[in-house]
Amino acid sequence: MPKRRSRNRRRQQREQNNAACHHHRNPNEENRNNPDGVIVLGTYIHCEGCGNQVLKCLRGFQGVEGIEIDDKNHKVIVKGKRADPIKVSERLRKKTGKHVELISPKPIIEEIKEEKKPEPQVIEVVLKIYLHCEGCAKDVKHCIHDMEGVQTVDPDMEKNLVTVKGTMDAQKLVEFVSRRGGRHAEIVKQSNLKGSNNGESEGNKNETREECCVVHNYPTDRLAYAPQLFSDENPNSCSVM
Repeated sequence: MPKRRSRNRRRQQREQNNAACHHHRNPNEENRNNPDGVIVLGTYIHCEGCGNQVLKCLRGFQGVEGIEIDDKNHKVIVKGKRADPIKVSERLRKKTGKHVELISPKPIIEEIKEEKKPEPQVIEVVLKIYLHCEGCAKDVKHCIHDMEGVQTVDPDMEKNLVTVKGTMDAQKLVEFVSRRGGRHAEIVKQSNLKGSNNGESEGNKNETREECCVVHNYPTDRLAYAPQLFSDENPNSCSVM
């Protein structure tokens, strides 16, 4: 007896909790995916047994109030304002193993806006590293190329300088060389390269445009025309004739 009473109490508490949850739900959220309370699914139904299988799968499912099977058009009509179209279609697909198409209502797909990440800044860093042979220069070059963001590495043995271009951080580059290559490096020069070529090209374009647009205005009254060959103004016209 005490066990039955405890079970009944638990059931009553569950029912009360479920009722409270349904009471506090927002009706707009429930009808968002299923505003009309009617779900139309498309699946192949070739006999009465297939229809009974569909009924067993969806009967008593969350929010399902009624089920109609249209075996001629191979459609399943599910009624229920609280029924979720996506969950109902997945339920039928898992239980029957058939292809299920959600005809209506169409699922609401929220567009996810991708945040545009700023383009990395391309820099040129000149490092002071002691290079006493070609082997050292090759080792340093290979070591720096292993760092992410490095584009080009140009070692200069005579000046003990290494020019690195890329999107890496200059201070992290020094730490990477000392940690990975075991060499002491110092930053001699650092400059930004992004946009420099574009600026030069735009400047050259503007100069060419200005040169093309220059118009030389000469006074027309000072222009002297050469005399014609057989005109009266030509003193040698008679001799030519």
